[in-house]
Amino acid sequence: MIEETVEYIKSKIGNFKPQIGIILGSGLGELADEYCETALNYSDIEGFEASTISGHKGRLVFANINGKNVVMMQGRYHFYEGHSIQKVVFPIKVMKKLGVETVILTNAAGGVNPAFNPSDLMIITDHINFMGVNPLIGENDDNMGLRFPDMSEVYTPEYVELVKKVGDSIGVDLQEGVYMALTGPSYETPAEVKMARVLGADAVGMSTAPEAIVAAWAGMKVIGISCICNSAAGVSTVGLSHEDVIHAANVAKNRFKKLVTEVISKL
Repeated sequence: MIEETVEYIKSKIGNFKPQIGIILGSGLGELADEYCETALNYSDIEGFEASTISGHKGRLVFANINGKNVVMMQGRYHFYEGHSIQKVVFPIKVMKKLGVETVILTNAAGGVNPAFNPSDLMIITDHINFMGVNPLIGENDDNMGLRFPDMSEVYTPEYVELVKKVGDSIGVDLQEGVYMALTGPSYETPAEVKMARVLGADAVGMSTAPEAIVAAWAGMKVIGISCICNSAAGVSTVGLSHEDVIHAANVAKNRFKKLVTEVISKL
């Protein structure tokens, strides 16, 4: 199915060859709207699934940003929507086959680190996959990656430093830390958030880790950026809602777009 999907996409984009892939999380899809040259609805792409979550338009967008050819997922689909974990990571494999060398994975996350505030941007330095499933389970594609891939440096260290330098140069303050992925769709309980903090997490969310695992397995460079959209349960006494997530992402979106576009120019 990957080959069929790639051929279909190529028939729509002609000679356009993306170098960078971006997955835009909840409330962060405006970047794709601003730069869109060609857009394909997920529902029209074999192997892709329509997103059912508010803030995810469900389009594969192709654009040139600061001289680099980019393919963007304008929203993702999630394990908690009932898709198999292989379906969730299918777009990363397609990006690899299209020629993408670097992926920028973004998400909306809950802040576990008490020093974080809503609308902060956090560079992901590592993750804890607490979803209870690994996207590499099953038959291995030896042409794409090793059966037992090293995960020592999933988030490319030199790119972590690059993002930090870019943030400093353009005046965008950045946090950095470890992202813990859980299945959702329920938000974490205060006890679960306490556990996450004890285990070393700075933020929690419901995505990203599976995509990062597959990207690293396939030999791609990985950058991870979380938009801290609320303080997780127990860190804050305020209740949690998806509307608050979207609101915080909107507050952060201009800084986010400025950061990502400048990072792209440096890759």
